[in-house]
Amino acid sequence: MISANNVTLSFGKRVLFNKVNVKFLPGNCYGLIGANGSGKSTFLKVLSGEIDPTNGSIAVQRKVRIAVLQQDQFAFDEHKVIDTVLMGHKKLYKVLMEREAIYSKSEFTEEDGIRAGELEGVVADLKGWEAEADAAIMLDGLGIVEDLHQKTMKELDGTEKVRVLLAQALFGNPDVLLLDEPTNNLDLKSKAWLENFLCRFNNTVIVVSHDRHFINEACTHIVDIDFEKIQIYAGNYDFWVQASELALQQKRDGNKKKEDKVKELKAFVQRFGANAAKSRQATARKKLIEKLTPDDIGISSRKPPYVVFTPGRACGNRILEVRNLTKEVDGRKVLNNFDLVVNKKDKIALIGGDNLAKATLFQILSGELEADSGEYDWGVTITPTFFPKENSQYFNVDLDLVNWLRQYSEEKDERYIRGFLGRMLFSGDEATKNVSVLSGGERVRCMLARMMQSGANALVLDEPVSHLDLEAINALNQGLLNYSEVILFATQDHQLIETVANRIIEFTPGGVIDRQMNFREYLESENVNAQREALINSQKSIESSELRAAA
Repeated sequence: MISANNVTLSFGKRVLFNKVNVKFLPGNCYGLIGANGSGKSTFLKVLSGEIDPTNGSIAVQRKVRIAVLQQDQFAFDEHKVIDTVLMGHKKLYKVLMEREAIYSKSEFTEEDGIRAGELEGVVADLKGWEAEADAAIMLDGLGIVEDLHQKTMKELDGTEKVRVLLAQALFGNPDVLLLDEPTNNLDLKSKAWLENFLCRFNNTVIVVSHDRHFINEACTHIVDIDFEKIQIYAGNYDFWVQASELALQQKRDGNKKKEDKVKELKAFVQRFGANAAKSRQATARKKLIEKLTPDDIGISSRKPPYVVFTPGRACGNRILEVRNLTKEVDGRKVLNNFDLVVNKKDKIALIGGDNLAKATLFQILSGELEADSGEYDWGVTITPTFFPKENSQYFNVDLDLVNWLRQYSEEKDERYIRGFLGRMLFSGDEATKNVSVLSGGERVRCMLARMMQSGANALVLDEPVSHLDLEAINALNQGLLNYSEVILFATQDHQLIETVANRIIEFTPGGVIDRQMNFREYLESENVNAQREALINSQKSIESSELRAAA
C-alpha cells in the first residue's frame, strides 16, 4: 500500500493540491485525471519520492518496490535493449551483472564458486531464470521486434525508446507501478496489449493518461485532481463522468434550495422584525439564515474549449480521387500505387502501425509534399483544411495570438477574434501572448481554431488529440461527431475512431485494407482479420525471397 497523508504541494503562491489524504491499494488500477497543469505528473513524482511535498508525507509499506516509467529517452543509450528492460528490477539486474562478471573471469577461484552459488540462489528466488524471456515477451507485446532486442538503445528511434522504457517499468512484477502517459507513441495494437497486461496485474497501478478508452478498459478507480483536492472514485472514466456531473448538479440544486429558503426567511425578518409579537420568531429566523450558507463549489480547473466546425457549403458528389500514388521516404517506399475514392459523408479513419505512410499521404494531399508518381484530385466543390501532426512551422512567427488567428479569419475585427480565442480558452492577457512561446496543447487549440475559421467542407487531421487534456479531447470528439461533411483522420485514440468513423482504412506491411464499416465491426470482422494475415504473410514471403536472392 502507498498513501498520501495530509499532503500539500505549492509553488510560490500557487497551490496544486491542499491537505490530500488518499490510499492506493493492491489489486486496483487508478486512473489519475485532471486538466493540463493541474499537477498529475507532479503528484506521481511526489508519490515516487522524486519531489518532496510542501507539507504532509507519503507512506510506503516496507519492502514495497516502486517502478516508474522513465521520461529520459537518452539515459540508457549505451545499454542493450534487453538489458534496459532488465534494469527495471534493480536488485535482479545487479545480481545478474555480478554473476556474469564472476563467470567471465579467466581464473575461477574457490571464493568465486561459493559466491556464484549464492548468486544462483538469489536469481532463482527472484525468478531470474525466466527474466530475459519475460522481457522479450513484453518487448514483443509493445511492438519492439526481436531483431532490436540486442541492439543498443541509441540505435532506436524516439518512439521505440519510449516503448522499451515502458517495458522496463512493467518488468519484474513491481508492487507499485507509476505510469505517466504510457500510451504515448503506442499504436492501437500495443495499447490493447497494455490494457490486457494491466487488467491481469495484481498489484497497485497509478496511471496518468488522456486516452479515454484505455482508462475505461484498464482502470478500476479514477483519481480526480480538481479544486486543489484529490479524490478517489470507484469505477472507470465513463462512470466518473456521470457521477461527478450528478454530484455537482446536486450541490447546485442544494444551493438553489438554500438560496430560496434564505430569501423567504429574509422577507419574514424584514416584514416582522419590528413587530414585538413576532420578534422572537424573527430572531430565530435570523440565526437560521446564518446557518444556511450555500456550499462553496469552488473554481474548477476543467474548462472545455469550443470546437464547432461549420462548412461554408455542402460537398458535391465528387470529393477526392487518388490514383496510383507512390512516394519513397529515406529509401523506403511508404506509399505504393495507393488508390482512394472518398464519397459524400465519409468519415475515414486511417489506422495501422505505419505512421509515416499516413503522415506522408496527408502531406501530399495538402500540397506540402510531391508524390514520386500518381495523382490526386479534389472535387471542384471541396474546400479542405488540414491539421498536420508537426505544426511548428505555423508558429515560427513574431505575432501575438490575436494577429496570428486574424490571418486565417475572414472577420478581422479584434473583438470577434478575442471572443473566438476566449472560447478556445485564451482569455484576457493570454490573447496577447506571442505564439512562439505557446505550449503543445495551446498550439493544438490554435490549429483547431484556424481550421474552424476556414469554413471547410473536408477536414484532414493527423493525430489531433496529441497534447490535449480530456476536456479538450471530448470537445473535439463532439465537434467531429457533429460535423456534417467529409473527414479523413489518423489517430491512436480508440474512442475517437469508434465514435466518429464510418469507414476504416488500415495500412499493413503487405498492403491496404479498406472497409465501409464502423470500428467495432472492423475489429470483430473475421474477413478483415483473414485479409490482414494474408497481406502480412505475403509481405514476409517477399522479404524472404529477397534475402535468399541477395545471399
